[in-house]
Order: sequence, then structure tokens, then C-alpha cells
Amino acid sequence: MRRFALHRLAGLHSILSLSISPRTLSWSWPSPSPVSLSLYELHLANSRCLPAALERTEEKRARERDSNSLGRFRRPGSPRTRDRTTGTLLSLSTAWASGALDPERSSSADRVSSVKRGVFAMIAVFLAYSFLQAPSTVLIRPHPAIWRLVHGMAVVYLVALTFLLFQTRDDARQFMKYLHPDLGVELPERSYGTDCRIYVPDHPKSRFNNVYIIFDEFVIAHILGWWGKAIMIRNQPLLWVLSIGFELMELTFRHMLPNFNECWWDSIVLDILICNWFGIWTGMRTVRYFDGRTYEWVGLSRQPNIISKVKRMLGQFTPAQWDKDEWHPTRGPWRFIQVLSLCVVFMAVELNTFFLKFCLWIPPRNPLIVYRLVLWWLIAIPTIREYNTYLQDSKPFKKVGSFCWLSLAICIVELLICIKFGHGLFPKSMPSWLITFWSAVALLLVLFVWTWKYRTMKRKMI
Repeated sequence: MRRFALHRLAGLHSILSLSISPRTLSWSWPSPSPVSLSLYELHLANSRCLPAALERTEEKRARERDSNSLGRFRRPGSPRTRDRTTGTLLSLSTAWASGALDPERSSSADRVSSVKRGVFAMIAVFLAYSFLQAPSTVLIRPHPAIWRLVHGMAVVYLVALTFLLFQTRDDARQFMKYLHPDLGVELPERSYGTDCRIYVPDHPKSRFNNVYIIFDEFVIAHILGWWGKAIMIRNQPLLWVLSIGFELMELTFRHMLPNFNECWWDSIVLDILICNWFGIWTGMRTVRYFDGRTYEWVGLSRQPNIISKVKRMLGQFTPAQWDKDEWHPTRGPWRFIQVLSLCVVFMAVELNTFFLKFCLWIPPRNPLIVYRLVLWWLIAIPTIREYNTYLQDSKPFKKVGSFCWLSLAICIVELLICIKFGHGLFPKSMPSWLITFWSAVALLLVLFVWTWKYRTMKRKMI
């Protein structure tokens, strides 16, 4: 108490010793005693450090609350211990899989199996490194390490596409056999527009057979695909722009891919008004459900009973918080171009699916198609969040996240593969009316943006 009183008196003495000149409005400091000056400096240091200390305490408490959830490894799983444990397990697994512990068994394996195991081991090592050390994204659920693993998978896919880009078309098709034994065989493309009659009275099986045969795996893919896009984009007008835009892409490239040759009622009614609408509707319902929830997370150890613990475990795979994606394409000409660029990349990724399938002879029901779509969906989730965060950020200096650049690179390499391997496969040229139509659309779009930009600058000058 004596030290505390001395400390207060010293601070009061220093403050009272402050004098102000009324004419010059300048501060004049008399020379205080060394004891009072040192105690006052200590008082200022304590007052300045107190907010920082409180902030560090709050951050520590937040980390402790987060460590109770399933999202982090529990102690003694600190980051350093976790890295050592994972590295040790990876080294032992690699030693066992490579045959270093059993040289006789490894020497009897054929060359193809050894190469496959070596490639898979390289991928596993890189994914393990990405799981621990890759850059984190804005998403934290179910755990940041999951999205670091997705980042590593995207890099592996980009590297594999780059390798495939430097091969010939025939070698690339034969290389696909190593991924799946049923590949490497030319496949007949199915056309949906050979007979556009809805009612066929003389058909032996059914008078509505032309409608029944359209309900294949692509119907489920349409619904699930647009449900996932609604979860990511969360903007219904933008989703409808993408839906109608992709149907225009099918109309544009129907002379190249027989799969795009559809009847008018298939494209407008079945695709847009039924499948796409139902996927967008269910997706937006999901968005509203998560948007209306109250997110109050409590650690697993603090749950009162086993039912609450199970609910908390399942809740780990739901968002930590639900942010609204505000795109605002009409905010300005530059924002309009940014949102339009997102739509172009989206449609390019979807078109790459069909062109890659056609050029590399991959049937629609092959699991590689599903693996690619699932991987792209996982990549697109943090990509959309990073891009929307970039658009909403009001800082003068900002940068796009790593997932955005990675997604753009993958899309470009896929497009280059389609251009290279598709050379000579499409003998039919684009109809002249399509060239005229898209040239007029591009010209009108440039004039619209330029006029918008000019009016915006003129309004600012006024």
C-alpha cells in the first residue's frame, strides 16, 4: 500500500508540475525529481500496456475456447508435437509402403506397380506437408487443416494437368488407362436432339419415350450442381444469369459436341425451369436456413450429456458463422466487370468438363468425372469466399487469396488442354449467325461499360 500511495503521489506531482503559457499555448515542463519522473514513466508504461495485455488475454481465452472444439488437436497435440507425430507416422508409412522393410517383396513387384506406388507416395507426402504447412484460407470449419489439404490437392491436380498438357493427344488418352482401366477407348457421343417430338404415337415402348430417355444421370448432376452453386454464390439473380448463360454456351458449341445438341423443350423446360430452378431453390433455402441461425459455439468438453456432444460433433461440419455475400454488380463499372469475370470463369470450368470428356474419351459415368467435379466444388468454396471478401474489402491496398489464383490457373490449363487436344476433332465451323450474335454482344458490352464509366467520371467532376 505504501508503494501504491507513493506511485500515485508521484504521478500527481508530475501532473501538477505541468504549466501552460497562456500567450504561446506551449507546454513547459519543470524539471521534476528523478524519483517522481521514473515513477510517472512507470505509470505511463503501465497505462499503455494495460489495453494490450487485456487484448492478449481475450485472444488467449478465445484460443482456449476454440481448442475445446473438435477443430483443433487437443493437447499434448501442440503444433510442434503434432508436426513431429505426423512426420513420424508418414515416415513409417512411407518406409512400409516402399518395401524398405521387406526388400524381397519389393524386388518381386513389376515395374508398373512400383511406378504407381512411387507416384502415389509422392502425392501422399506432398498432401501431408500441405495438411500441416500450406497457407490457410478464410474458412475455419470443419478445420483449417482440411482446407490446407484441399489446397494441396488443387496443386497436385494442377501439376498433373501441366504434365498432361505436354503430351500428345494419343499418349494422353493411353495415359488415362493408368488412372482407370476402362479408359483409352473411343466412345460414341450421345445426341439428345435427333427427335424432338414429345408425343410419338408409333413407338413400341412408350408414346413419350423421347421424354423418358432424357432422364439420365445428368438430371441429378444438374440439380446437385446448382444446389452447390447456390450454397457458394448465395445470390439468386447471379445464379439465374449463370443458368441462362450456360444454356447459351450449349447452343453456341452444339456444332462441336453432340452432347449439346438438345431439343428446345429439353433446354428451356427440363434444364432451366425444372432442374436448375429446383437446384437453385433448394440451395437458397439452405442459405436462408443457415443465415437465420444463431451461432453460439461451446466446446465439446462443456456439453452436459452425450446427445449434446454428438450434436456438437456434427455441428463442427457446419459454418462457424454465416456471412452474406454481397456482389453488387451495379455498384460501378469496375465492379460489374469483376462480377462478369466470375461468371465467365464459372462457365469456362463447366465447359471444360464436356470438352475434356470428349477429347480424352472419358464416359459420363466414369468415376473420374465425379472426382473432378467434387474436387472443383471443394476448390470453389474457399475461392468464392476469398473473391467475395476481396470485393467487399474497402482497403486501398488489397490482394486476392491464393485459392483464387490457383483456381484461375487450373481453369486456364484445362482450357489449353481442350484447345490442344481438340485440334482437328471438330470439322464443323461455327455458324455465321453465332459469330455475328456474339460479336454484337461483345460490342454492346464494351459500349455499355465505356458509357457507364464516362458518366461516372463526369458525375464525380461535377
